[in-house]
Amino acid sequence: MNEEGRGPSAEPLLALIGEHRESIRAALDDEQHALLLTRLRALAAAPPDEIMAVRRALQGVRLALRPLPFDHPVRAALDGVRLVAAPPGPATVTEALTLVDLLAAASTAPQPDPAPDRTPGTTPGTTPGTTPAPTSSDPTPAEERAPDPLLREPALSTAEATARCGGAPPPELIRLPDPPRGDRYLEFQFPVGGGTPHPVVLTVNRLLLADIDPRGAASWWLGGNSWLGAAPASLLGRLPDHELVGAATTLVEGE
Repeated sequence: MNEEGRGPSAEPLLALIGEHRESIRAALDDEQHALLLTRLRALAAAPPDEIMAVRRALQGVRLALRPLPFDHPVRAALDGVRLVAAPPGPATVTEALTLVDLLAAASTAPQPDPAPDRTPGTTPGTTPGTTPAPTSSDPTPAEERAPDPLLREPALSTAEATARCGGAPPPELIRLPDPPRGDRYLEFQFPVGGGTPHPVVLTVNRLLLADIDPRGAASWWLGGNSWLGAAPASLLGRLPDHELVGAATTLVEGE
C-alpha cells in the first residue's frame, strides 16, 4: 500500500508484465499485442517529470491489457493497481523502456518447420497439375470482404461531423478509418436531431484515449456494461453524466 493508502503504484504491474510476457503474447492477437507495444513506447517516451503525461500513458497500457483472459495473472492484477495512487516516478518510464524490448522479443514467434519435400507447385495430398480442394479453414471471398462490425454502426462523414461541430471535429471524438467512404464519426456521440457532440462523450473519450485507440473506446460505448446494466451509448441522456464518467473512470483506474 502506498503512502496515500489507495493501492500499489504502477511499477509492480509493469514488473508483472515483464514476468509474464510470453503468456501475454500467446493470449493477445497480433493487433492487440502491437497496441500494447505502442502504449508501452508512449510510456517510455513520456517525460518522467510530467506526471499527468505519465499517468495518461499508464492508462493506455492498462486499457491495452484488458483483452487478456480474466484468469491471467496480469489481467487479475489490473483492478488492484490504482494509477492515480502515488505519483509515478522515473522508475516507471525506465521500466516501460525495458518492457518494450522484452515484449518485442516475445513477439518474434518461431516459424513452422518447412513442409516435406514435394514436387514444386503441389501441396500434400494432391497430384501435379491439380488444384487442391479448399478446406474449412480457408477464408471464403465473402469472409474476406466481411465488413468491420463497428463500421456498420450509424456514423457521420467528416463533412457531416465538421458541420455538426461548427469546425474541425475535436480529437476526442471516435473516428474510425473507412478507406472506401472516408473517416466515420460514430453518430451516438451527437444528440439526436442535431447539435454539437455530447460534452460527456468528450469527457469519457478522453479517459478512454479515443484519440489513439478509437476502436477500444467505441467498444466500451457500444458493448454491454455490467456496472451500468446496458451499453453506455444507449444511456446518453437517460443516465446522469457523472455515472457514465464514473463507469469509465472505474475501468481506467481500477477503483
